[in-house]
Formats: sequence, structure tokens, C-alpha cells
Amino acid sequence: MSGKRLELLKEIAPGVKRVAVIRDPSVPAGSGGLAAIQTVAPSLGVELTAIGVRDAGEIERAITAFARGSNDGLITVGPTSSVQRYRDLIIMLAARHRLPAIYSGRFYATAGGLISYGADPIDQYRRAAGYVDRILKGEKPADLPVQAPTKYELVINLKTAKALGLEVPATLLALADEVIE
Repeated sequence: MSGKRLELLKEIAPGVKRVAVIRDPSVPAGSGGLAAIQTVAPSLGVELTAIGVRDAGEIERAITAFARGSNDGLITVGPTSSVQRYRDLIIMLAARHRLPAIYSGRFYATAGGLISYGADPIDQYRRAAGYVDRILKGEKPADLPVQAPTKYELVINLKTAKALGLEVPATLLALADEVIE
């Protein structure tokens, strides 16, 4: 999914040449997301910079320093729980520095972020409920297969795109599960 986020960011903001990847360095999923983006970045002509989310001050300093360049963008990776507490700060800094950004959860786009792409949480809860039902009926949890998300959602905030001076391609709008106007 992280590699796909970079592709979507390039589609909505084709001029992006440098991307800051915001992640929690203490969480393996954040490092895995960064690695996936590093695999895709060369084919898209993008240079990456990793930014840790240990505290708000570090995030603000790192994004402000990063934004001194040109043709920049942001991506958040890893479990939403490790980055979510800084959601408003990250969205505000992206707007202040006019950085197109893609996030892992829809709540970022509904809070003013440009675009989000991630697993559909409602679908995940429904599937988890099915597992709970199977366990309550006697199946052993260890016998149940691990499941990966199968349904993803793309949310685009047109108000934010307009504020950034971005023209959202019609093909991307057609793929969106929700468009915020």
C-alpha cells in the first residue's frame, strides 16, 4: 500500500520530486512502509527523506526544514495509531508549506488533508466479527488464517487540492470512493 500511495501522490501532483516519509521509527510497520516506498521511488524519479514522529517539535522542525526545497510532498506510513496523534499538526504543516500529502486513513482527508488511501476499517471490523463468531463457536484462533485487507478506500479533498493549486485528474476522481468538496 505504501508504494501505491507514492504512485497516487505523483498522479495528483506530478511535479513532486522529493517526498518526506513520516513514520514512527520504533514501529516495524513504519520501516516496512518506508522500504516499500524506497522500492518504487526510483521508477517515479522521487528522492525520499524519512521523518520520525517521536514528538511534535521534531515533526515541525523536520517538515519545516524539508519544505525549504521545491517540488516537495509528504506521505505518512505505518500503523495509524503511531502517527495519528499528530494528525492536525501534520495537516497544518502540509498546508502552511503548500505540500501535497497522502495519508493512510480517511480521517486525514476529512480533517483537511489532500488525499488518503488505506484499508477500509469498516470492512476490517466486519471480517474481525466473523472471526469472533468462529472462535465463539469453538474454532481455535491458532487454526484461523491471518488475513490481509481486501478492500481499500481512496478519499480526495478537492478543497485542499484547490488551495494547493492542483488539478485533480479525472481518472483519479473516477477511482475515488469519496470526494470531499
